[in-house]
Amino acid sequence: MRMMQWAAGLALATAAPALAQQGPVVRVDSGRLQGLRETSQTGDGAGDIAIFRGVPFAAAPVGARRWQPPAPVPHWSGIRQATQFGARCMQQPLFADMMFRSPGVSEDCLFLNVWTPARLGRQPAAKLPVLVYIYGGGFMAGDGSEKRYDGAALARRGIVVVTLNYRLGVFGWLAHPALTAESPQHASGNYGLLDQVAALSWVRRNVAAFGGDPDRITIGGESAGSMSVSALMVSPLSRGSIAGAIGESGAVMHRLSPVSLAQAEAQGAAFGVAAGIPQSNAPATAAAMRALSADRLLAAQGAARDLMLRPVIDGYALTEAPEATFAAGRAARVPLLVGTNSQEAGAAALLGAATPSVATYRTALAARFGAQADAVFALYPAASDADVVPAATAMASDAFLALPTWMWFDLSRRTGAPTYLYHYAHVRPRALADTSGAPPAWGAVHSAEIEYALGNLDVNPLYGWTDADRRVSATMSGYFADFIKTGDPNGPGLPHWPAATADTAAITRQVIDVDTHSQPFVEQRRYVAATPLLLGMK
Repeated sequence: MRMMQWAAGLALATAAPALAQQGPVVRVDSGRLQGLRETSQTGDGAGDIAIFRGVPFAAAPVGARRWQPPAPVPHWSGIRQATQFGARCMQQPLFADMMFRSPGVSEDCLFLNVWTPARLGRQPAAKLPVLVYIYGGGFMAGDGSEKRYDGAALARRGIVVVTLNYRLGVFGWLAHPALTAESPQHASGNYGLLDQVAALSWVRRNVAAFGGDPDRITIGGESAGSMSVSALMVSPLSRGSIAGAIGESGAVMHRLSPVSLAQAEAQGAAFGVAAGIPQSNAPATAAAMRALSADRLLAAQGAARDLMLRPVIDGYALTEAPEATFAAGRAARVPLLVGTNSQEAGAAALLGAATPSVATYRTALAARFGAQADAVFALYPAASDADVVPAATAMASDAFLALPTWMWFDLSRRTGAPTYLYHYAHVRPRALADTSGAPPAWGAVHSAEIEYALGNLDVNPLYGWTDADRRVSATMSGYFADFIKTGDPNGPGLPHWPAATADTAAITRQVIDVDTHSQPFVEQRRYVAATPLLLGMK
């Protein structure tokens, strides 16, 4: 059955679609939109989807609206063309693996994109499950137009897929006393999160026009997108608007917890001084900040040192530490599918250029953890030099993203909500252009699972995908599709994936690879012990 499912997925992937000239028209709350119809080569309409690109979900955050919560989209007359991606939000070129299809960067960037299998214009309208997917990029880069986030493959599985843009860097996450002073909520810094809330609200109001069910919205994301999903689950502005959540490698917990408003304001004030913004009374300072060009702000961001921009406990979008919200039962109690990769960070993140050995490993631990180094070594032991790379990789991965993601999993599990944990272990093939001769990655590197999970191997031409890759993708995208539809990843032809139990000793996780299977989650005890130790990492 698994082979049949893989073969069907391969047939869909290799049948090149074509764009029909006459696109479908839908009405949303700000006007009418005309998109594209992508037809499959089967000719029977079964694989056809409609695509709407560059749909504004909020007014342009420019001029006086810079560093303001997103405002409603002005109504337009006539039919607005939704055939091209909108601009991506202001950002520097930070990550080589981001393949954008948007025309460029702009502050006017609050757009979303929709892929739907619904035959629009026919009544009664379909009520299909919805995935709202949020990109990663450290809250500094990324875009809903990236090829790896393309929604066509999941749309052909019967899901309405939405990708969205949100403000990045200083445009999306800068807090400042002057901005807080002018805010009716006495808050600043979470503009990117508020953009996500606004996009989710837009989807709830309008997704029925695309054949989607506003009561069956799953939110998902990777890295900073996954962190955003965890934040949306606890925010009082959004936690009642979702039916399920998917988190790939990241949560706003532990070392990645939101900072306090006072901390964020202090950092923002220092940034303003370094950027040459005149410091005066609050209204004058805010006006001077908005008078700076977007390019100058971006340059100042690039020149800043130790500028950590991320969600803020501002008393409005986030009112307390996310761990506290979950522990008190105030977070969204919905099905959660969550996990991390086997190499979120490499051994070199700890060892640097040193040759891996027990001696260099102990030296690196001593430099990072001081008096706690022996306790950390006991949790990540290496009996011989051959054990050092796996041990250092596990420690570095946990400190980076795996431990915060585990905390999210564990807190959700304790609420009684259906919670599914994965460990993605499939090593991606070497890039076709890579002729360096360097050894392959030890494990599945950060973000490597995205194309597999969303069924988008053929959208990314950088790698020489194999039959094994396609089998892994068929399994993982099958899990995602079933979870989005039912809140349970299990379905015909897929290896059984048990939900986490209340009994800590009986927890399992799903190892996703060519041989996908469940196994006891023995790392649960390690994470409990590592939680306070890794907080002290230098």
